Amino acid sequence: MTVNLSVVIPTHRRGPILIRCLQHLERQTIADQIEVIVVSDGHDPETAKLMKHATWSFPLRFFEIEKSQQGVARNRGVEKAKGKRVLFIRDDIFLKPDACEKHLASNYKPQTTNSAVLGHTTWDPAVGITPVMRWLERTGWQFGYSFLEPFRHRTIDPAIQHRFTYTSHVSLPTGIAKMHPFREDVKLYGWEDIEWGWRLARAGVPLFYEPDAKALHHHHIDFEESLRRMRTLGESACVIERINPDLRLVPRGLKLWKYRAASMLSTMRGRHARAFLRGLRG
Repeated sequence: MTVNLSVVIPTHRRGPILIRCLQHLERQTIADQIEVIVVSDGHDPETAKLMKHATWSFPLRFFEIEKSQQGVARNRGVEKAKGKRVLFIRDDIFLKPDACEKHLASNYKPQTTNSAVLGHTTWDPAVGITPVMRWLERTGWQFGYSFLEPFRHRTIDPAIQHRFTYTSHVSLPTGIAKMHPFREDVKLYGWEDIEWGWRLARAGVPLFYEPDAKALHHHHIDFEESLRRMRTLGESACVIERINPDLRLVPRGLKLWKYRAASMLSTMRGRHARAFLRGLRG
């Protein structure tokens, strides 16, 4: 078997949803050309047991690392990748049957051979889409694909491409992934993929938007979880900016004033702005 695409999936204590993610990979039109590398971020007996007893039509490697964070797990997965291209997804991403084929095809097109390729992801209706989930998608705090309409089947403007390097559904040549690993000194959730995308852009690696590579995000978010996430994003923005001062994530000047003004409101935006500012204060 020739491995053309290596799918790297970090996971943490979500064995049942991981199994469903893998079932969607088994339905891929090029399932005979892929390998899957699942990296457990920390020891989890349940996931380990499921991986030991499950059989798949594609080669699957599963191993555990000491509890770190998703970027570290991705790096360890890439180190073992044998495919020409590596595809990063999350364990709750359900790919449409031809998604892997779309990503692999980019490896043979002159305009995308050395590009990262972003697929399209939206919420899975099966989980029940809440108003806050729609707000997150509309505003770009989660899946800002509406802002990419001008770049359908095109290379995204290098000045903004780092904002869309969603590691829930992005691929790139394996050699480039090995040359540009994720930072391993970041412990908090949030922005690590944006920082990675910023470095890819500075290295001259384009990001191509392929809207026909489709996936569903099988994750339900309620209002309180969204606020907790927003506070964490505020905290991690400060951490990432200390590590990479050129990546300006913390609002300043007029932008900070707008956040403070919004935080006075009891609206969806206002409460999220308030949570984000709390995170900035630590």
